[in-house]
Amino acid sequence: MTSRFGRRTLAAMAVLGTGFALAGAAVTASASADQGERPRPVRASVVGSAEFVLPYHQDKDVRSFTFDARAAPYSRPLPGIPGGLPTDARGTVTVSHYSAERDTTYTSKGRVDCLVTGVRTATLTAVITEVSPGGPPIVGNRVGFSVYDGGEEKSKGRSKDRVGFSWNGVNLLPKGSAAPAEAPVGTCMAPAPYAPVTKGGYVVTHAELPPPPPSP
Repeated sequence: MTSRFGRRTLAAMAVLGTGFALAGAAVTASASADQGERPRPVRASVVGSAEFVLPYHQDKDVRSFTFDARAAPYSRPLPGIPGGLPTDARGTVTVSHYSAERDTTYTSKGRVDCLVTGVRTATLTAVITEVSPGGPPIVGNRVGFSVYDGGEEKSKGRSKDRVGFSWNGVNLLPKGSAAPAEAPVGTCMAPAPYAPVTKGGYVVTHAELPPPPPSP
């Protein structure tokens, strides 16, 4: 038969146990709420499609880029760098240019190999794998892009995004009296996003470059 002291002790332990359980649940809920308020992206990315204009050249052509680029750190081994780089990435890029003069749309597609992001900004490169008939002979070349995710200007109902790219006179090698040649593009190299978006838009998800994985 349980004594009065024993019953009181058991009752007190039961109350304490319930209190600990409630406290644990509160901590878990609080942690979940905090995580919900401050989501941390696992991988950086740039997605979206948009048309843009050249600020220094006005014409009736229609130019657009479509990005589906996602970080894949340390996934692309290189000679001397068997573990790859924190900027390694995967995905696709599509370039479209409608020529009003020729009434023809030229397209090219590329395989993303590098991506670096900052807050609302990104720089990425891709190796061209396909060019439509009549397009430039650039299969195998690496090209660079930059993106500014500016959101939407609500008062005017238009995007504040911008893009930049590594050709059209922004990546030349002046040398002597000869006409400057176009320079090769290294991984993740591109000019600042100088061309305003006129239709569509991009979403940049920023994530810090991660440290290398632990050695096996």
